[in-house]
Amino acid sequence: MHTYKEAQNYLESFINYERRVRYPYKASFKLERMQEFLKELGQPQKDLNCIHIAGTKGKGSTCAFIAYILKEARYRVGLYTSPHLVTFRERIRILEQPSAGTPSCPSPEFEGMISEEEVVDFVSRLRPLADRFSQKNPYGPLSFFEIYTALAFIYFKEKKVDFAVLETGLGGRLDATNTIDALVCAITPISYEHTQKLGNTLSEIAQEKAGIIRNQKLMVISAPQEKEASEVIRNRCRQVKAQLYEVGRDIFYEKSGLGFRVWGRGYSFPELKVGLIGEHQMVNATVAIGAIQGLKNKGIEISEEAVRNGLAQTKWPGRCEVVARNPWVVLDGAQNRASALAIKEAVRKSFQYAKLFLILGVSKDKDIKGICEELYDLTDMVVLTKADNPRAVHPAILARYFKNKPRHLTQNVKDGLIKAQVLANKEDLILITGSLFVVGEARSLLKKDAP
Repeated sequence: MHTYKEAQNYLESFINYERRVRYPYKASFKLERMQEFLKELGQPQKDLNCIHIAGTKGKGSTCAFIAYILKEARYRVGLYTSPHLVTFRERIRILEQPSAGTPSCPSPEFEGMISEEEVVDFVSRLRPLADRFSQKNPYGPLSFFEIYTALAFIYFKEKKVDFAVLETGLGGRLDATNTIDALVCAITPISYEHTQKLGNTLSEIAQEKAGIIRNQKLMVISAPQEKEASEVIRNRCRQVKAQLYEVGRDIFYEKSGLGFRVWGRGYSFPELKVGLIGEHQMVNATVAIGAIQGLKNKGIEISEEAVRNGLAQTKWPGRCEVVARNPWVVLDGAQNRASALAIKEAVRKSFQYAKLFLILGVSKDKDIKGICEELYDLTDMVVLTKADNPRAVHPAILARYFKNKPRHLTQNVKDGLIKAQVLANKEDLILITGSLFVVGEARSLLKKDAP
């Protein structure tokens, strides 16, 4: 394997459940397959100090907050997240402070991404083992997420990261990342998502998420949860004798001046600020601080300065991200009702505008009705579109939920963007949301057109 394109084609030859609508979840996601594959690779994940994050809303933001805090504490930090916006290289990153004597430069939006050359190198080495494993293992073929997670483990081990911050892909219990032994894990707010796979109740969904809580040495941080979800998390922690700290019971936050403060047992952080827009980011930041404090039990002390600077420095593109002004253009990957409510509140509180133009595209397996109902009263005009993904719902289906709104149907994100830009005036706001796939395509188009 000599080129990045060859490596990319090889990785994309594996089944990718992120591009499929219907598949049997429990039959397709076999943790035993990932466990056996990692044995073939020499168990690279065993050499990593891991922080593991599951949940519905805010997983990626929470991972980013934790990683940037650890970076500010001068650790080398592996960050593994999904899905990506433009390139799958975004999923595997290493954050670290520049070494002494290295000239500082503005951090790129996805700083520390694995390079194309490194992808070629690691895929070339991984391929013979993966091909041999696929031929002989009894658990079925590896998936894209499994092969890429294994690649991340090997990469982080060889790069000698001090910590690896890992976001689950789907659920948690059967997720490929659930092959690690975490130092700390966190559960962000749980709401309805992937109900046909994870379950139709919050309790069932929470059971899958709480599957990352596996041993009594573990420190668990939970965001505020609905009663059904919190009961599942508490029961799981009691079952495995893990130590649970809950935001709202053990860890607290409140708005304070232009920022917010966070406090818990034996610590207090006044006048914090985050670089991400939206009051919901206070919850994610509080969970991140809880996870950082959880490292104290392992003898790892992180300074207040590192916490403060890390939160302020955190970048997480595609989440209430401003990419243009006059008119405002805001990207957000909200893809369920709860996340749609969060972006609606963030837009109303954070921006001044005359009219709001909504560019909306949703995946077939998402809560289409919930997303549309939540955003209905926010928008003055809606441009309905779809991502270049087999999971994308047709705009005509979305149109049923906006019958009394001025609306336009487009067949792709580029046409939707052009339509909104033609209609919007300088004092207006264009919000692009409903799917990270839509946001990724829009972001790529807007960055390409930027001067």
